[in-house]
Amino acid sequence: MKTPISWLRDFVKIDRDIKSFCDLMTMSGTKVEGYSIVGKEINRVVTGKILELWNHPDSDHLLIAKVDVKESVLQIVTGAPNVKVGQIVPIALDNSTLPKGKIIRKGKLRGELSEGMMCSVQELNLTKHDYPDACDDGIWILKEDTPIGMDIKKYAGLDDTVVEFEITPNRQDCYCIKGIAREASAALNVPIKEKQIALKEQGKGKSSDYIKITISAYDLCSRYCGRIITDVVIEPSPEWMRQRLRNAGVRPINNIVDITNYVMLELGQPMHAFDLNYIEGGLINVRRAYNDELVITLDEKERELDSSMLVISDAKKTVAVAGIMGAMNSEVNENTKTVLFESAMFNPTSIRITAKKLGMRTDSSALFEKGLDANNTLTAINRACELVEMIGAGKVSKGIIDVHKELPMPNSVLLDSDKINTLLGTDIKINDMKSILTRLGMSIKSDNTVVVPTFRPDVSTYADLAEEIARLYGYNKIVPSLTLGQSVTQGARTHIQNVRKTISETLVCCGLYEIMTYSFISPKNFDKLGLDMNNPLRDCMVIKNPLGEDFSVMRTTTIPGMLKVLSYNSNRNLQKARFFEIGKTYHPSDNLAKEIDYITVGMYGSCDFYDIKGVAESVLKRLGITDVFYSTNMENEVFHKGRCADIIHDGSKIGILGQIDYKVTEAFDAPDESYILIMPIEELAQKTDFSRNFKSLPKYPSSQRDLSVVVNKSILSADLLNESRKVAKDILEDVQLFDMYTGGQIEEGYKSLSYAFTFRSIERTLEEDEVNKAMSDIINILEKKFDAKIRC
Repeated sequence: MKTPISWLRDFVKIDRDIKSFCDLMTMSGTKVEGYSIVGKEINRVVTGKILELWNHPDSDHLLIAKVDVKESVLQIVTGAPNVKVGQIVPIALDNSTLPKGKIIRKGKLRGELSEGMMCSVQELNLTKHDYPDACDDGIWILKEDTPIGMDIKKYAGLDDTVVEFEITPNRQDCYCIKGIAREASAALNVPIKEKQIALKEQGKGKSSDYIKITISAYDLCSRYCGRIITDVVIEPSPEWMRQRLRNAGVRPINNIVDITNYVMLELGQPMHAFDLNYIEGGLINVRRAYNDELVITLDEKERELDSSMLVISDAKKTVAVAGIMGAMNSEVNENTKTVLFESAMFNPTSIRITAKKLGMRTDSSALFEKGLDANNTLTAINRACELVEMIGAGKVSKGIIDVHKELPMPNSVLLDSDKINTLLGTDIKINDMKSILTRLGMSIKSDNTVVVPTFRPDVSTYADLAEEIARLYGYNKIVPSLTLGQSVTQGARTHIQNVRKTISETLVCCGLYEIMTYSFISPKNFDKLGLDMNNPLRDCMVIKNPLGEDFSVMRTTTIPGMLKVLSYNSNRNLQKARFFEIGKTYHPSDNLAKEIDYITVGMYGSCDFYDIKGVAESVLKRLGITDVFYSTNMENEVFHKGRCADIIHDGSKIGILGQIDYKVTEAFDAPDESYILIMPIEELAQKTDFSRNFKSLPKYPSSQRDLSVVVNKSILSADLLNESRKVAKDILEDVQLFDMYTGGQIEEGYKSLSYAFTFRSIERTLEEDEVNKAMSDIINILEKKFDAKIRC
């Protein structure tokens, strides 16, 4: 919420510097995101009067001017075609700064001294909307009575400070200047300036003579107010109004439209203006739209409506999509003479759904979605009429058409000081509580019942009163009890939290980067993965109100998200990448979704099957999960046949890893050599053992042997290792595969595997014969079971 301080001062006295004011507002619960001076980039630009003007001696398009800037008379060279003697224009002095970092210094142009620069509106970061009379391709000519030497920021309202507040959705009353003013009044403990609206009502006839208003859908519109403005003159708004709108982030258009925007910003009530000449049958009906009904809105787009949407119609056609945008067929234009002002209260849920269906969220719909105060509609429309009379935009007809049923009533909450003090851990006196609540616009009855105004629907219980009291009493004044050693609780991670933390730390140590991907995916991803139509992963939960097809189902596998990340990085010329994600998959259940946590690792570039397997081994080792073996998986459609393995522990599968099939990587536009590892965290947690048993360093030396064998490509290295361990389990301490080779010296269909064996006894030094016998036994079993041939 952008709030110009000059506008805020219309409602509350602010007598402190901007920083301390912002700090106070934040501490009192109205958070300030930041503040800035509108024209902070503009310095040393003043108004000057052209005294003399003559042609440049060495140019046919440049002029030389003598300009009075009060402190001195400057010579300025300009090429502007619209300057004349006696005009007052903006002058950028020597060493002045303009928007976008532009610096102006004196110098010579075609041999003639120029001590500054005359400025256009564009050079001051202004537009024709801010100053409609400004020249499109020339210098900005100021008003004749403008004081000479005046800072241009003061002239154009660029010296105003704009504070941006972060408003929470439950405080819809603060999405306007007056709402912020109420908060500032309470925080500063100064009275708010309540202005009485006074109307002359000099328009022809009564509002009811011009229009009849009916509501056919009270469930979607609880109140609709209308007033008639006659003798309308469409022209630019006065300068002060244009400046305020601009500083609040709204583009000025014309006086009538600007008034509706001004009221929306000031009072938080969206309004609309209809050209009464285009309202047929003298009727406004608030009704549901018809299915397939078409309307062209003010953004010149045709919209197709349905019966769930609320519209404003006359006797023959729709003239507005309620609470969102008006229609082109009733737009106020330069020929408008009679205007119907609308101020209404629409159902917030209906507005939200309609705006989303039509894809046209506006400032108006954003406010209505939050739920406004129906009692504010009358104040807003009268304020708009007051502005009409104030700026001479027309004449207000007598009377108001106000159609409604029940209006919201103030809520009552008992002020129980003991209960509130117990909740807050404070000792605030009841009179101080009453003072705070009164400052917030609430009234207190003699029985300590607090009457909450209808613009504060968020206050309905004693806990809400406690929150209001605490934030204005000052959170910094409340002594925290935990720091005094009272009710101290000791925090600790759960087992599964420790497992998650260990996994994350291990993967980071392995050089991987953590990522997060969307839980919503497209059902087309299942086709890209090549899943069979009966694959259980296709049984997913469909989102009722998706953002689009790409986010229409809950994921049942994390592979698509990881492949998209690999694709994204590869397509941006990243030669290699290593990522991991700890995320959930979602599966249909009786009530809520069944959520399963997975660790997913993805990598490409300078890596192979053994790199991804090494990552899995590192994680399992840190978790204390031992005696794991890897079983070839030739059935999984997603992974490459022969380069995929299930991770098995105690007879159960605890993960899968391997290279993604080429058809899948092509479908996701991912690198051909993409590798993925997936392990369910809950199953890992069940098998995790963080206890560690230490053994003494070996007393006796080890003996090493290397062995290279040639076997069929279909034989797994893990099988050879397992058989080797069985044969020499008493003295075989370790065995590692250190090389795998296929190529020129190896027969087609075969591979060479090289192993390093480490033998050691914990009781004595091994004899050479013992080691040789163990190696001989290993060779024999490999030759017998796997038809292995020793490679020399």
